[in-house]
Amino acid sequence: MRELRSRAWWGVCDVSAAEAALSALLLAVAAATTLTDLRERRIPNRVTGPAAVAAVAIGCALDLDGEPVRLAAGAAAAVFLGVAALLNPAGMGLGDAKLAGVIGLCLGRTTLVALAVALGAGTAYGLVKVLREGRAARRATVPFGPFLALGALGGVISLLAA
Repeated sequence: MRELRSRAWWGVCDVSAAEAALSALLLAVAAATTLTDLRERRIPNRVTGPAAVAAVAIGCALDLDGEPVRLAAGAAAAVFLGVAALLNPAGMGLGDAKLAGVIGLCLGRTTLVALAVALGAGTAYGLVKVLREGRAARRATVPFGPFLALGALGGVISLLAA
């Protein structure tokens, strides 16, 4: 199957139409879930569900050959954070796991970069919070959606730079 190509970022990089569309979808989802997670401390299914369906549809329509990698990345990312959420429900919710799945469905091969950025940023924030606030910070909850969004941005940049 011949892959559609498009010029993006003002001609700076050459990406497939699927990569451009999936990146745009992911950044929109990341923005929406960040705002919701900061306000309500939850990532709604009404955002992640349709986003997952859209990611699969876009991937199948524009780059069927890359779809197995994106499906595997989405499943692996969702399972990775899903296990963390099930082991410590007070620390992370399943909405975070579903968002990680969407990140994998959109990014495919750069999902690991996105998760590394998200986990690194979240850990750094937590360490700074503990150092500044002491014991009280250990009981505080922090929404992880914004860190996943930052990771998604890192994954998109990594995808476009490749």
